[in-house]
Amino acid sequence: MLDLMPITPGWPEIALRIGATLLAGILIGANREQGGHAAGLRTTTLVGLAACIPMIQANMLLATSQGVNGSMDILRFPLGILTGVGFIGGGAILRRGDIATGVTTAATLWVITAIGLCFGGGQIVIGAAATVLTLLILAPLRHIQQWMSCEEKSSVTIKVPKGSPIPDIRAALPSGSTACFTTLREIDDGDALMFEIRWTSGRSGRDATAIADGLKERFSVIGFENRSTIN
Repeated sequence: MLDLMPITPGWPEIALRIGATLLAGILIGANREQGGHAAGLRTTTLVGLAACIPMIQANMLLATSQGVNGSMDILRFPLGILTGVGFIGGGAILRRGDIATGVTTAATLWVITAIGLCFGGGQIVIGAAATVLTLLILAPLRHIQQWMSCEEKSSVTIKVPKGSPIPDIRAALPSGSTACFTTLREIDDGDALMFEIRWTSGRSGRDATAIADGLKERFSVIGFENRSTIN
């Protein structure tokens, strides 16, 4: 059966495992490439292949292992691959203040590693099912997520004359939005006031650009930063 790990796989089966891994990496990588993410087609495919090859090697070394302890030592090799990919995924995640980017990219690299291990170990059906599920999560669920309501936040900095009272900026925001004053700093020609804004986005269409435009119509905005998570 394809989902059993033969101790001595032949070259046709090895070619099938590598080919299935490459196909999964290309399909998932193409999805990420279209979205302009850092880990695209080549990175995803290489990570999957890097997981598949050691698993094939471990599979073949099982034939030469002696006893249970020897088998367990060999099977620790693929586990080290997962640990190594964790470092790559950590490098894909960038955090600046409250902004986190690359979280989905890191998770994608981790799951393509698991898929490569499945294919490399001869679990073709499991690897194929994981590939299909990953594509469904990355593509259709992304469009569903855009329809879901979620809380977002941004920071806005406005300039006012020196010594002026703190203005109420809520009148320039959509209904349901909240604004909280956080920081005041002196600048050459006045004071710079920073506010944190929270609102619910989704089908309502209250994106950061529209909120920034509304504030610029009534205040002297000198800084606007979206602080939501980007994947």
